[in-house]
Amino acid sequence: MPKFYLTTAIDYSNGDPHVGHALEKIGADCIARYRRLRGDSVHFVMGMDEHSQSVIQAAARVQVTPQAWVDRMADTFKQYWERLRCSNDDWIRTTEPRHARAVSALLQRIQQGHPDDLFEAEYEGLYCTGCEEFKTESQIANGHCIEHPTLELIRTKERNHFFRLSAYRDAVLERVRSGSLAVEPEIRRNEILRLLEAGLQDISISRQRQTWGVPFPGDPQQTVYVWFDALINYLSATGFPDSRYERLWPADLHVIGKGITRFHCVIWPAMLLAAELPVPRSVWAHGYVQWSGAKLSKTAGTAVSLDGAIERHGADALRYFLLREIGFAGDGDFTWERFDARYTADLADTLGNLVSRSLSMIRRYREGAVPRDPRGFDTPLEQAGRDALAAYGRAMDAYALQEGAAEVIGLATRANRYVEETAPWKLAKEKKQADLDSVLANLARTVARLAGLAQPFLPATAETIWGLLAMGGPLGDVRWAGLADLPVEGRHVAPPPILFPKPSSDALPAQNVVT
Repeated sequence: MPKFYLTTAIDYSNGDPHVGHALEKIGADCIARYRRLRGDSVHFVMGMDEHSQSVIQAAARVQVTPQAWVDRMADTFKQYWERLRCSNDDWIRTTEPRHARAVSALLQRIQQGHPDDLFEAEYEGLYCTGCEEFKTESQIANGHCIEHPTLELIRTKERNHFFRLSAYRDAVLERVRSGSLAVEPEIRRNEILRLLEAGLQDISISRQRQTWGVPFPGDPQQTVYVWFDALINYLSATGFPDSRYERLWPADLHVIGKGITRFHCVIWPAMLLAAELPVPRSVWAHGYVQWSGAKLSKTAGTAVSLDGAIERHGADALRYFLLREIGFAGDGDFTWERFDARYTADLADTLGNLVSRSLSMIRRYREGAVPRDPRGFDTPLEQAGRDALAAYGRAMDAYALQEGAAEVIGLATRANRYVEETAPWKLAKEKKQADLDSVLANLARTVARLAGLAQPFLPATAETIWGLLAMGGPLGDVRWAGLADLPVEGRHVAPPPILFPKPSSDALPAQNVVT
């Protein structure tokens, strides 16, 4: 069973999560669930970045200690990801002892193996507290950080420890060009190649007199810079520096936002090379969720309420909408109108309607027992199902989650059309029992297959559908090969509930935006 080590970016503990955070976590969870379906031994890690300067400021505003603040934030984030049914296997926090130990160990490996790669020097630059990094001219517009245009850049000058990033430019460039470090999608890979080809500058990796953080090995007056510290979480979660870390490392996939590719595709692999450790196999940098064309951001103060988005149509519906409408490559606008339209057209009228009518007819015409198909599933619907299975697999293997979601609804649409084409109610009236058996069996098989394909996107709904068909055993135990030949004959189906209720416009939650 091949291992698949998957991570998301760890989130700043400076405020509640928003829909932009949710896109990343849901997308990574969708990939993790699909890889389990494929039979991989998945280890999926999420967590919190807790040593930032913004944490100190947030804690001071409410007059609590930084530790009390990050404990509160960790609970908040974790509860949201549980509501959205993220199936992570680990939850890493950078204030944990295991992480501090890994940070120190990695720096010590660099000190011992490549001592010239770490040195002390004066540094002066413009610092963005939103990004927690010094900004170059290309990252500044109109005197402000491009990512956080509402924040003032702070001119900072101090003596720090530096990492000789410039020494690893050629090695990282070769890996990105060759694909041994795959940066996707292509637009992000091209950005990273241009950045590397332009050359790299050495970077500051410590801060003076900031007690909130991991002490720099051998220098108690300095703490490890938050981004250098945070990147190492991916290694901390493997058990590094204990030898058992090798069962998971290198990471097979880092899922991140497009705004932090420089850290993950340039600085992080250089750090690992300096420590003589393998670099990750791939990085996927998704786009942003936007509201009226602007990025959702805690710092900017204009964000769709994540709680409101979940409450509107439920967690599964939000998962589906973000991955189908926004996608997992470029930017996309969140609007309540599009959310409502996708919910009604795709989930209620297509998938929900198919499940309801298919199982209701099996109960009505065959007392709830799925009949044997006298034609051996040699039907247009079965062929459509096998075609959808192949197309879905190609899309999901390429992390084209938007296309994968489209294949699920596309198969449900084809099955609804099959119902109209075959008209089971007419076959029953005309007592064409063999024809009716074939249609009902094909529909049952398609509904079961849809449960398997929908599970990465709609985990709770898929489990419900699977249970209605009494397929035996949890849906999570089903593997890819099994979706081609699902045994449905003789299964006793339960009365189908309304999977996606249509609320009246008056009953919908307010279209709330946090301002």
